[in-house]
Amino acid sequence: MCYARSGDGGLTWQRSTGEKYNLPITAPAAEYACHIPQQSQLINQTSMFADYKSNPYIATYYCKKGDPVPQYHIIYLNKGRWLVKNLGFRKTAFSLNGFGTKSIPISRPQIVAWNAKGKLSAALIFRDEERGSKASIAVTDNIAGNKWHVKDITAATVGSWEPTYDTELWKTEKQLHLFVQNNIQVDGEGKADVAAQPVNVIEISNLLQ
Repeated sequence: MCYARSGDGGLTWQRSTGEKYNLPITAPAAEYACHIPQQSQLINQTSMFADYKSNPYIATYYCKKGDPVPQYHIIYLNKGRWLVKNLGFRKTAFSLNGFGTKSIPISRPQIVAWNAKGKLSAALIFRDEERGSKASIAVTDNIAGNKWHVKDITAATVGSWEPTYDTELWKTEKQLHLFVQNNIQVDGEGKADVAAQPVNVIEISNLLQ
């Protein structure tokens, strides 16, 4: 997992330290936030969040070496150091190997973070078959301690839902509103015969308390 940032729409790029990259960025010259071995079931296109100090937080999932169970991880920058937290609460193994679009038992995660009582708190929103494919959330009041409280947000399944939330409402009001719609992803580009599904907005209250 490498890191580069741009403040001018992609014309120039910097490391997290502000040091300017010489373009093109190559593997030997890149800033590595986390080294993840091949064949680790690393998912693509996950989510990223920046706190009030513009520190980045990357939410993803992959397997530790020797462990077949993909776990959610948070890779984040704190006081100039890249740190990794393995949430570690999953128990079911699966593989991303194969062809075409996969029907994956867990979703890509979304992450939000905030400062409370001098500690950095965070919430990871996800969906997991081992929890009944419900919309779920893992919350910690201190990301450094890595103790997460996991609970389900919906009572019914949301199928193959991938989490999305109102980013502007969180940015301006620190209110977390999720857009939830039950949907089906058939493995290998298959077609599902499913009626139109309603879209719901779920408000997560008391998150910052």
